[in-house]
This record gives sequence, C-alpha cells and structure tokens, in this order.
Amino acid sequence: MQADEWSPPPVLLTVDLVILTLREAQLCLLLVERGEDPFQGMLALPGGFLNHAGEEILDAAHRELSEETALAAGRVHLEQLATYGDAGRDPRGRVVSVAHLAIAPGLPEPVAGTDATDAAWVPVASVLSGEVELAFDHRQIVTDGIERARTKLEFSALATAFCGELFTIAELQQVYEAVWGTELDTRNFYRKVQAVKGFIIPAGSGRRTTGGRPARLYRAGPNTVLFPPLIRPVPSTTEEDTREEGK
Repeated sequence: MQADEWSPPPVLLTVDLVILTLREAQLCLLLVERGEDPFQGMLALPGGFLNHAGEEILDAAHRELSEETALAAGRVHLEQLATYGDAGRDPRGRVVSVAHLAIAPGLPEPVAGTDATDAAWVPVASVLSGEVELAFDHRQIVTDGIERARTKLEFSALATAFCGELFTIAELQQVYEAVWGTELDTRNFYRKVQAVKGFIIPAGSGRRTTGGRPARLYRAGPNTVLFPPLIRPVPSTTEEDTREEGK
C-alpha cells in the first residue's frame, strides 16, 4: 500500500465512570438506564463521548462527573482506571473507553443525564454477583474498579475519600468492611490504624455521639502511603480461621 493511500481507521473515544460511595453502610455504584440504542433499557456506567476533538480526557471525566453528581473537581477523588478497546465491545463501531474511578462521601440521589432515562445507586455486590446485568463490557470495568479500590485501601489513604472531613475510627472501619466485603475485629482495626503514622490525625477535642459514648473525631493525615499497610484479610472458611483472624 502506498503511503498516500493510507488513512487512519475511524476510532471514537469515550470516558466511563465507576462512581463509588457508601449508603447505609453499603458500597454502592452509580448506574444509569440507557435511553437509546445500543442496549436501550439496560443499566450501564455513566459516561459519554468527548465533546470535541480538543477536549482533554481528564476534563471529559470531570465534566461527566459533574453532570451525573453535581460534584466539583476538588470534592472528589478521581483517577484513571484503565483503557478498554476490544474491537467488539460496542456494536456502533470501534469505540475505546478510558475508564475512571471516582470516590466521594455522602453523594446525593442521582439525576439522569440527557441520554439516560433513569439513574440510581446500586449495591456493588449485586453487580459483581451478576444479579444486575450491565451493557457493553461495563461489568468488567466495575470489577476492575472495585479491585483497584480494595487494593489501594491496603496501601494508601484512599479510605478517607469515602469519609467526610471529620470522621470516627468506627466510620473508617465501616469503609474498609464495605469495600472489602468482610467484617473486621474492632479492637484489632483500631490498633492497626493507630500504628500507621500520618494516616489519620485527631481533630482537636471534637467528638461525635453515635448511640453510645462520644467517639473522638479524626481527619485525613498528611501521608497518602500507609506503612505498615493494612492488609486485606483472607476470607475464612472455618470457625477456627475466623478466630485466628481476630487475634
């Protein structure tokens, strides 16, 4: 083939968002009901095509996030997750998606965007189990996003992104339990968190009453890397294993 006969293949670029928050101690994911083909009526991740050729990918992700949650860039943790470009992932043609992971505390009830008929928070467990079916390859994107969050909770301060500015250690533990999908021993968790220098710091003399005696309030510390890390417990299969894990 001559050089002047070559033309670039038509490729469209989108951003998709795995938006996570805790609602009633459950890890939840924002999903929209598609209002048009392909996959009309199916649930999918929020996202969309770049507005124009000059729009930066990160700007597009922030734009979609703002449209879906009304959150400003400074109030949410947003990071690029991965690129998904299998040739058959979208029946409209060659569409490459740059997926992002977004995390924020206490997100409000969603409002459907222009190309969606509905939007709702859905428990992550129902998506990972296959109970809730998603359009395109979005279940794989969700699976990758959840695993990214679970892993980063071990080695980084990502858990504080699920909390408000001030939080208790019990509320921080609730984040770990919801994301990891397992219960943790309270005393063991308290000891491990306090051993990680710069992870969380006391918020003066502030305390919050949560049904029992007032609990001390904390805020995110200066360190974003946890040392020693908070290693995710291995799922126990026997009663003896459960007892060993709580030691």
